[in-house]
Amino acid sequence: METDQQPALFDRAHRLTTAGLLMLVTFVAFESMAVATAMPTAVAELDGLAWYAWPFSAFLVASVSGMVLGGDLGDRHGSRTALLTGVGVFAVGLLAAGLSTHMAVFVAARALQGIGGGIISVALYVVAGQAFDARLRPRLFGAFSAAWVLPALVGPTVAGLLTTHLGWRLVFLALLPLIVLGLGLVLPAVRALPRPAAGTVARSRRWWALLAGLGIGALQYAGQRLDLLALGLAGVGALALVLGLRPLVPRGTAGMRPGLPAVVAGRGLLAGAFFGMDVLLPLALTELHGYPAATAGIPLTAGALGWAAASQVQGRNPHWSRVALLRTGFLLLAVGLVATALVAVPGVGGWPAYLSWAVAGLGMGLGMPSLSVLLLDRSSDASRGADSAAFQIADVTGSAVCIGIVGVLVAGAAAGSYGLSTAVLAGVAVLTAVATTGALLAPRAGAGAGSTAGPAVPASTLSAS
Repeated sequence: METDQQPALFDRAHRLTTAGLLMLVTFVAFESMAVATAMPTAVAELDGLAWYAWPFSAFLVASVSGMVLGGDLGDRHGSRTALLTGVGVFAVGLLAAGLSTHMAVFVAARALQGIGGGIISVALYVVAGQAFDARLRPRLFGAFSAAWVLPALVGPTVAGLLTTHLGWRLVFLALLPLIVLGLGLVLPAVRALPRPAAGTVARSRRWWALLAGLGIGALQYAGQRLDLLALGLAGVGALALVLGLRPLVPRGTAGMRPGLPAVVAGRGLLAGAFFGMDVLLPLALTELHGYPAATAGIPLTAGALGWAAASQVQGRNPHWSRVALLRTGFLLLAVGLVATALVAVPGVGGWPAYLSWAVAGLGMGLGMPSLSVLLLDRSSDASRGADSAAFQIADVTGSAVCIGIVGVLVAGAAAGSYGLSTAVLAGVAVLTAVATTGALLAPRAGAGAGSTAGPAVPASTLSAS
């Protein structure tokens, strides 16, 4: 029997809150992992192949603003308001995506999902800090991580089966009642939580995040125009991206200055190289080899299995050098990318991706946890919230930029400038260069100590991932 002295995640006082939080994490994770499998079918039906990367980029860019907004809502109005807002916006985005009849509406719906998902991820941490005492939080955060494993393993396959047999729209619409159920379990406990005391939250941060997002969008759009106006758009986009990110990440991040800036930049490089190919691979298998959605999603599951396996190995060997693991992770990712390029070689077929993407997943499983350890080693108590938020922002920004590059290449193929095989090979070349750069500069992440972050970010802006 549980007592007040021995609280548990599923005791009488916490069971509904724990179940609701885990459901929200699981369903947001499922949507995030499953959408890549359904996307080739969705964009084909909406006649939007030239805009293939925009639904991914819109989600990622909007999630940065969502994270900042979620921290603001949680600190000013409490976790109940933040959760209701986040789930509400996310649900509207799911509904709009599932009912979309035009690519522009679909992209806008994905942006709404990104905002809602960013708010939810932050609200989860606000609830965790208020509803669970210090003894339970490590177990709760461990459960959050575990809640991402099942969607990563089965999400692509389930989404593929739904897309093949029932239609891609159900990938979005079927989650609506489930996420509302999760919210219903959490709200009774959240309603009893105290409202936060009035604080000073830097509202300007949301505008910097929005500016960075607009910069990414402008760069991506400029790459698809390929005309004189594109040069001006590219310049404006690059300036907006630099200005928007500057207050959100440590100084020296762009140049991978040794120490904390290199750690944050490493997160962006690792995420960008992996997720850039993660969204391109199902399209390549579907369009080049005629794979159905369910089969095209299997390599993503193989990548998730490799990621989980390597994470377990590095976790059981805490004495291993984190810098060495990080460099090995980048190198394995580069090898996986190069091997995956075989799917674009005529006559080879798509089968190499089933093995190669597992190798890339091994690289992520070694690299991502190592970066997290290095981040905490180089962050002071006073700056840990700001440094952790910068870490997440680098992840999202790196992914959005690399996916944008992939989108420009796919748009060129859709316009008939070259074949999709050429686009895939060019994308692999760019992403492999990103991973190789990370491997070469990995030792910088092991140098120095202490934070060089810019203005502080509330600790509540940490994302659930």
